[in-house]
Amino acid sequence: MTTAPVSTLRRAYHRWSTSLYGPSPHVSALSWIGDERIAIGCIPTASTLLRLRDAGVTHVVNCRSLVQTLLSQDLGVERELLGTDMVAHAPMRDFGRPQPPELWSSAAVFAARVLSADVAARVLIHCQQGRRRSVMVAYAVLRLRGHREDTAAALICQHRTEAELVAAYIDSVEAWLESQAGRL
Repeated sequence: MTTAPVSTLRRAYHRWSTSLYGPSPHVSALSWIGDERIAIGCIPTASTLLRLRDAGVTHVVNCRSLVQTLLSQDLGVERELLGTDMVAHAPMRDFGRPQPPELWSSAAVFAARVLSADVAARVLIHCQQGRRRSVMVAYAVLRLRGHREDTAAALICQHRTEAELVAAYIDSVEAWLESQAGRL
């Protein structure tokens, strides 16, 4: 698939905004979760964004709130770079309380389906720091792909040292999976 080059203005704005409100220098840009073809990471900056393809990323799930994506233009840049059909958005805020499935479940299903349909697909799931919201969605994807709760959690914690499995977020995933039994 051919995608249009990222607009110069959007790229410049993204570079400026992520230099002010980017990830902590103490978090990894991305961490691959074993052999699952899922990476958890922080918001791509101007320097890391253009290296996503070189890192093997074919699809992105952006777990940052709508306000955050508007401020930094990361969602727009990702869609310009990879194509709109290669990027899903799970617009969540990080408050540590239950996350409504309508915000994140379609993005988790998107990632799980992409990974099942294409053995070459590799999905980056990111939020601001790659510690909580992206971990939740990666957990949901692993559960959708047949991993048990303990296995999904262990895979994430083993490969993403920054990961925080927020109990309310995990409970949100498990409650949604239970409500979807037989539908997915």
